[in-house]
Amino acid sequence: MARLMAFDFGTKRLGIAVTDPLQIIATALTTIHPKDIVTFLNDYLKTETIDAFVVGEPKQMDSSPSESARHVDAFINLLKKQFPLIPIERMDERFTSKMASQTIAQSGLKKSQREKKELIDTVSAVIILQSYMEKRSFGF
Repeated sequence: MARLMAFDFGTKRLGIAVTDPLQIIATALTTIHPKDIVTFLNDYLKTETIDAFVVGEPKQMDSSPSESARHVDAFINLLKKQFPLIPIERMDERFTSKMASQTIAQSGLKKSQREKKELIDTVSAVIILQSYMEKRSFGF
């Protein structure tokens, strides 16, 4: 089995999370600038195998696409073009940033560490990935 990789896309930062090879545990990997994603993935794929990419899909409360959806669509198209053999799954990302902030606030980290936006992005990616794995395990 290979890993799953999730992305919390932002125009300034891209939070990335991965599973272990058995796809049991989701962990934060890193945060990078979106322009660096192809180089990052090419390097990562030299040593690891990815079964699928999971991309957080921004939605409004009524389930319609949010304003940032067009940026996510462009990101997905880039992934499809550069890595055509890796399937891409979309996962609703509503509330992930808020959940990430709450998780970080309860973590016991110092205030200066809790306020790092990069941390929120990677924890959001972990939540997206964990939600995807839970959804898949229940057969949805």
